[in-house]
Amino acid sequence: MSLKTVLILLGLALATIFALVCVLLTRERSPRSCQQLPPEQEEVEDGQSLVFADLSPEEMSQVVRYLQGHLGVPLVDARRAKPSDNCIASVDLQVPAKAEVLRFLDAGGARPPREALAVLYFGKQAEPNISEFVVGPLPMPAYHRDVTERKYGGKLPYHRRPTLPVEYQQLGEFLKKQVFPSAPAFMQQVMEYDGSNLAAVTAAPRGFQSGDRVSWFVLFQNVSGFFVHPVGLEVLVDHGDLDISRWQLLQVFYNGRYYASTEDLEQEFVVGALEVVRLQQPQADSVLGSMKPRRPPGSPGPVQFEPQGPRYSVRNNHVTFQGWSFAFGMNPNTGPRLFDIRFRGERIVYELSLQEALALYGSNCPGGMSTRYLDGSFGIGRFAYELVRGLDCPYTATYVDRHYLVETDTPKTNQNSLCIFEHDSSLPLRRHFSDSQSFYYGGLRKNTLVIRTISTLINYDYIWDFMFHGNGALEVRVHATGYISSSFLHGRGTDYGNRVGPRTLGTMHLHHIHYKVDLDVDGQLNSLETQDMEYEFVKDPWSSQNTIERPYLRRERLEREDEAAFPINAPMPRYLSFVSPTLNRWEHPRSYRIQIISFAGKHLPTSSSMERSISWGRYQLAVTRRKEEEPTSTSIYNQNDPWTPTVTFADFINNETITNQDLVAWITVGFLHVPHAEDIPNTVTVGNGVGFFLRPYNYFSEDPSVDSPDSVYFSSEQDAGACGANPLACLSSAATCAPHLPPFHFGGFLNL
Repeated sequence: MSLKTVLILLGLALATIFALVCVLLTRERSPRSCQQLPPEQEEVEDGQSLVFADLSPEEMSQVVRYLQGHLGVPLVDARRAKPSDNCIASVDLQVPAKAEVLRFLDAGGARPPREALAVLYFGKQAEPNISEFVVGPLPMPAYHRDVTERKYGGKLPYHRRPTLPVEYQQLGEFLKKQVFPSAPAFMQQVMEYDGSNLAAVTAAPRGFQSGDRVSWFVLFQNVSGFFVHPVGLEVLVDHGDLDISRWQLLQVFYNGRYYASTEDLEQEFVVGALEVVRLQQPQADSVLGSMKPRRPPGSPGPVQFEPQGPRYSVRNNHVTFQGWSFAFGMNPNTGPRLFDIRFRGERIVYELSLQEALALYGSNCPGGMSTRYLDGSFGIGRFAYELVRGLDCPYTATYVDRHYLVETDTPKTNQNSLCIFEHDSSLPLRRHFSDSQSFYYGGLRKNTLVIRTISTLINYDYIWDFMFHGNGALEVRVHATGYISSSFLHGRGTDYGNRVGPRTLGTMHLHHIHYKVDLDVDGQLNSLETQDMEYEFVKDPWSSQNTIERPYLRRERLEREDEAAFPINAPMPRYLSFVSPTLNRWEHPRSYRIQIISFAGKHLPTSSSMERSISWGRYQLAVTRRKEEEPTSTSIYNQNDPWTPTVTFADFINNETITNQDLVAWITVGFLHVPHAEDIPNTVTVGNGVGFFLRPYNYFSEDPSVDSPDSVYFSSEQDAGACGANPLACLSSAATCAPHLPPFHFGGFLNL
């Protein structure tokens, strides 16, 4: 064999090996297959994190079967239930008590029993009610206990139940068969109604006092992006009676005027006394608010990928990344939740969970002016649908399925509805270029681990991010996008927003978001310390005839809950920290600082009859003693009875001591949104993001990111282009393989 032949064969072999390496380094990853083998300690933490794991579909099904066989009453599938039936509304994880969990995680105690929390609607009872049952142990249930009275002091009134999809279907039939036929000429000539060209959106809450179940429904043209196509017709329906045949139409609103019935509206139209606005049916290629592209695709944009595979690990519900570890989950009502967040093996946060999202509107139309959506009642977690690879999250992110059992007896799966990825922010975390004394460059890229999910709640899409930084900081962020809600433009409508279409008023509203942050900084027992600046006027020490304005640091320990409740939009100390009794190397208390980034609107006046149901919104930050009986700041039952709220957050604040206690920070972030022309077709995320940071403050003795293997340093005496001196110089060879991207697939429409 000639030397030339040998060299050719050797080249082919090397090329084959190189290609295989490229495939191995860039192959498609899944939560089960993308990770390198973790160390032994990580395996232990993976197993421990299952104490927080969401229920599997099999566990949910076991709970349903158990309830069907052990409650002694007939249960109808919630998909078909009438208001007068009994049904299972939801099944979710019953999170164990913190003390039990910590004994298991930290002290070698027994694993807490795995249990489910089931919510049932009992409509077929002498006294209809809502009841909650804890069912266990899973996976093979053998007991259940009614916890309603312990949690709420008694049975929950039936009118507080969240509205089932089947009830909305029944309301739709009521409108089609009883309301619209009463105004045939108006509906045909003005609305051009054909049985399917109108869409209805509910307002909430439903009435003015406890016991009401009276809802305004706003009518829109049923086209793509119908939220910005109001037709001017709104109807008020009383659907509180458990007998559907006794539901009633109470009022009708059209183009600024109110009518007692559709018959009255029809009479006004027939005699020519009605001021009519005839709206043209939008053409498919020019629909206001359509998201269809107007130009052909251009060249592909940049794609982020990991040249040697992901640097994070996802195993079951446990994630690790460069010193960080945590367990993740999804509550079908309140959305994403994280537990046991640790950095370098030390727990920083026991629980970080979304609590509620409020959208409160203004308008001169009844549906708009009465809308105060509490999105937890609709289901922030259950409406987190499949994420679009390459747009909602990076193409090569790890995608995770989430399962839920809500308003049906059968578990559902939202595939790929949560993503995890490492994000290069294209910004230094820290850097310095030295141009004096000695010449060098030192820096570190700001690479962040992100866990994300996106909820579509009627018209709005909320992007929920939890971000883990290399310096031990944790960032929580929410962006709002999707469609604005709108009203029919009439009269002085622009007192409540801006005109964004021919007869479309983009209605002003506020978004307020609430979070629970159970910080455990160097242990469970923490105190709250504030720091801010003041000026002192002193004689200049070296020139006594002059004075100098010298800033100084004012430190204060807050001792009571009332002191630690900071009203929304009021000035707050610039530094506010959870502090530990132990000190760092420099004899400062080890602390984590809370830094809030928010542009919240004004909170509902406390004189409002429904304000107590959203009293968490009074405060941008409130710190309270942690109590097992105060697990959440609100309730899914508050939406339909905000006048007698099931949970009132303001009652949590009762001036108890907060010195060396297990504390919880309750944080409100938000913004006022006055829709404008550029909100068509959609609200953009730019400028519509708020959140907060948890930042180490004297927790360490130096920035922990100094230990990052991503650090870069080279001096004037080194060859910065040499791989051994500068890891950035290695990228040209380390990233020679183009990523092998998996085929695009989307199944998000299959589970609607």
